[in-house]
Amino acid sequence: MLAPQREAVVASLVALSADPDRAAKVLGLSVRQRGQIEVNAAMRSAPTMPAVDRYTGVLFDALDAASVDHDARSWLGEHALIQTAPLGPIGALDRIPSYRLAAGASLPGVPPLKRIWADPVRTAFAALPGLVIDLRSEAYAALGPVPDDVASTYVRVVSEGPDGAVRALNHFNKRAKGLLTRRLAQERPDIRSVADLVGWGESAGVVVRAGARDGETELVVPA
Repeated sequence: MLAPQREAVVASLVALSADPDRAAKVLGLSVRQRGQIEVNAAMRSAPTMPAVDRYTGVLFDALDAASVDHDARSWLGEHALIQTAPLGPIGALDRIPSYRLAAGASLPGVPPLKRIWADPVRTAFAALPGLVIDLRSEAYAALGPVPDDVASTYVRVVSEGPDGAVRALNHFNKRAKGLLTRRLAQERPDIRSVADLVGWGESAGVVVRAGARDGETELVVPA
């Protein structure tokens, strides 16, 4: 289903790699990061590994998928999608090569990534069971909104001070989302609505509540 779109994006990325100076400019790479151009050039033949193990950073470090048991990893494979720039939505256990491409990049010879992935992302979300808990950053969520007819909630991570003031978080936002995903994989609750998510949070010691905006949920972490 996603093969044509993936081939178009990967072909553009590989072709771009033949011109290192242009690739560095398009991809926003520093001098120290120019080795990533060779990584992109080898994308079709490079070794692969499960996506949830391939990615690094605050969210994936907090999830630490390599340390969960077999049942939790199986749950991730069946329920968790990762939004990518070159491959669209992929399963957590789908095997992928290393690459460098951000959601906001504009590749030569192909439409904007938002246009490429919009329909495939909608289709992928429509096939997921239960409530879609959207943990993507705004940049990656923009690559393909969840369809209106699919039960979903967009999660924002906030902290609440002693005075009741609520503020959004940046660095800890990713860590909180990684920890939430880990808990869901370990406990595997049946969540079909926001009410189910809030109820599970109450029993699990996770503060989840309806957000200030329609369609959103707040994940509250200590200030």
